Amino acid sequence: MFPTPIEKRSRSAQISYQSFLPLALILWLLPLIAVANFSIKPEADFVNGNYWGLPSSFDMATNYGRVFFESNMPRYLLNSLLITVPTVIGAVALSAMAGFALGVYRFKGNLLIFFMFIAGNFVPFQILMVPVRDLTIDLNLYDTKTGLILFHIAFQTGFCTLFMRNFIRALPFPLIEAARVEGVAEWKIFWYVVLPLMKPALAALAVLIFTFIWNDYFWAVVLTQGPDAQPVTAGITEFNSQFRAAYHLMSAGSIVAALPPVAMFFLMQKHFIAGLTLGAVK
Repeated sequence: MFPTPIEKRSRSAQISYQSFLPLALILWLLPLIAVANFSIKPEADFVNGNYWGLPSSFDMATNYGRVFFESNMPRYLLNSLLITVPTVIGAVALSAMAGFALGVYRFKGNLLIFFMFIAGNFVPFQILMVPVRDLTIDLNLYDTKTGLILFHIAFQTGFCTLFMRNFIRALPFPLIEAARVEGVAEWKIFWYVVLPLMKPALAALAVLIFTFIWNDYFWAVVLTQGPDAQPVTAGITEFNSQFRAAYHLMSAGSIVAALPPVAMFFLMQKHFIAGLTLGAVK
């Protein structure tokens, strides 16, 4: 049988998709490939103008060794870890409880409170820059990891609550009603009934928030100014002064800074995808 016009169009669309996808992938990865190429080149390549060609020799060990042992990169990485992990735990824990309250209980003002959480996500951070900085100074939290953690939790809880509330609303409510009929306390319902069902959402949200906070540059620059508290996104700018025009070292530092969120995603990939798609198949 000859293919119908619909089958011909479907075949053409499939061929176009298969041809376009590799090209789009290459364009998407091109900046990362360029940075990775820079990070293994010797300094002589940049002196001689060999920016985009293949390395004349592979100095990967030397470049990455200098990043770790001749700069504050280990301290910045530790700062990022000490800032990101408590922020993820705090934001996810608070949003899970807030989402449970807004998603399960029916009370006057429920929708208004929920809209307030949503509205907070639309406030541009630039508007809050000066008052937040002044507040951290008044509270003696400026240039401290604690201040950055607290404000990250405050700014991320709105989005996290929106995510959690919508996820909890999709859960089977008869389970909660059955637990109440049995006389189970509300906190036990949350801990033993709702929370286990939220594991995919918790994992997905943890990956998202980890990536957001680790890659944050705006608040890291606004609220910190030294290696004692600066995360890696702000601290890596020190390379501009310490390794002036040393593109190979700055590229190596950028690759190192990008590895933790990538590793986090691949470790949690299964749970992340499950958490994002669970509501779509209900």
